[in-house]
Amino acid sequence: MLTDPIGDLLIRLKNASMRYHEKVEGIPHSKYKMNVLRVLKDEGFINDYEEYEVDGKKYIRVFMKYGPNKERLINDVKRVSKPGRRLYVDKDNIPKVMNGLGIAILTTSKGVLSDKEARELGVGGEIIAYVV
Repeated sequence: MLTDPIGDLLIRLKNASMRYHEKVEGIPHSKYKMNVLRVLKDEGFINDYEEYEVDGKKYIRVFMKYGPNKERLINDVKRVSKPGRRLYVDKDNIPKVMNGLGIAILTTSKGVLSDKEARELGVGGEIIAYVV
């Protein structure tokens, strides 16, 4: 039994990036993971993602993205709020990751958002992770 499915997803993406894989397959499906992937796609860290089915079980396939000279776009991932220790911030204390070079992913009352979107909407929430 996996205790931190979002942490598992993020580490799979980081490991795939370190090895220059084109895609990551076999990620167990959940709506929460799909929302995190939507934020990563919107912010330009991955090319795309899709769900597929094998023997009646849903999985996610993620297509990785690299720069024009094979630069990694996902260099580091830090899981902030963990199952054993949740970290919440209000709208005025949303952190900037590496002065805007990275993103913070938050889960808010408006859904899963990047730090920039949360600031624009004026909502705080639980910081899921930092991606650089």
